[in-house]
Amino acid sequence: MFKRHFFIIVAVAVVALMVLAVLLKIVLSGDGPEGPGGPGGPGGRGGGQLVEATTVASRPFSDQLRVLGVARSARSVNITSSTSELVTRIFFSDGQTVRAGQPLVELQAGEEDAAIIQAQAQLTQAQREYDRYKLLADRGVAPRVMAENAETSLQNARAALRAAESRRGDRVLRAPFSGVLGLTTVTPGTLISPGTVITTLDDLSTVRVDFSVPERFLATLRAGTPLVATADAFPGERFEGRIALMDVRVNEQTRAITARAEFPNPGGRIRPGMMMRVAVQQGQRQAMTVPEAAVQYEGAGAFVYRIAGTEEGTIAQRVEVETGTVEGGFVEIVSGLSANDRIVASGLNRIQPGAPIRVEGEGAPQGRGAPAKDTPAQGAATKADR
Repeated sequence: MFKRHFFIIVAVAVVALMVLAVLLKIVLSGDGPEGPGGPGGPGGRGGGQLVEATTVASRPFSDQLRVLGVARSARSVNITSSTSELVTRIFFSDGQTVRAGQPLVELQAGEEDAAIIQAQAQLTQAQREYDRYKLLADRGVAPRVMAENAETSLQNARAALRAAESRRGDRVLRAPFSGVLGLTTVTPGTLISPGTVITTLDDLSTVRVDFSVPERFLATLRAGTPLVATADAFPGERFEGRIALMDVRVNEQTRAITARAEFPNPGGRIRPGMMMRVAVQQGQRQAMTVPEAAVQYEGAGAFVYRIAGTEEGTIAQRVEVETGTVEGGFVEIVSGLSANDRIVASGLNRIQPGAPIRVEGEGAPQGRGAPAKDTPAQGAATKADR
């Protein structure tokens, strides 16, 4: 019985000591005069949030118009058939470079071949009759009108042969211009119908990028204006081109106009359909800037924290600013700040307007870890000891 009571008393004592230790730790670390809540800690009047500072400075800014566009080849076409017919021969391979007029596909043409043979026979017969009646008419044996009728028949036979040869030519599909062919799934024996895409043909020597720009840029953009473009497929690489043409109409709904840019494409690296980021240079200017991390956006506005000194110490003063262009990690400040103003460089989400702060590298206030200064009485006692 005694042992059981003894163990209970010991357990209660241990728990009490643990609770007392926790309370002492909380009091010494947070509630004491030297803790974070006291006047000497980071949250008191003599301290605050530790921040990095930066200065509003002037730097060159490039006025650029940045837009997105899709690359298109200078000339592009889908190779299709105008009739339903079987494919008998394929003259190309996927991705082949072809010249203008080169045969690509031959369709079944049995009837057309027979029509040519018939037209040639009719032409031969018409030629013989014309030669005979012309000879008789020249000798005065036959009337001149018979020779004239024979000549008409001869011309009709020649026209019929040309028509038959033209129909036969329609059974061979040719490249309308020089370029690079795409992929195909058509093989000899495939039955194709009108509109079926046999393959694609693109002229990749030059690519075009159409993009929309607001109408207010009409005064600065014109044919021949240089520009640069980038593509995700080639990070860090710039493609130089020029504006080839501006549309003649402004869209009434968007108040924008379409511009067409052209880029040389040696090696065909830029492919039709690629997304291109186009930037049009409009000159350079000097502007006040701050790092992007120093600006915080709220709704349609933006603000920074200016470092201001007061009688009670350094505080973070919230200032509304008007921003402009963003370039190279810096934000243009149109209004709200002056040159050489010091602002908080980062960590804005941990700062409240008017809160005390400490600037990194400018010394720290005294706290529990700093050596205490001698009071007048302590100084006198020290001298007496000496």
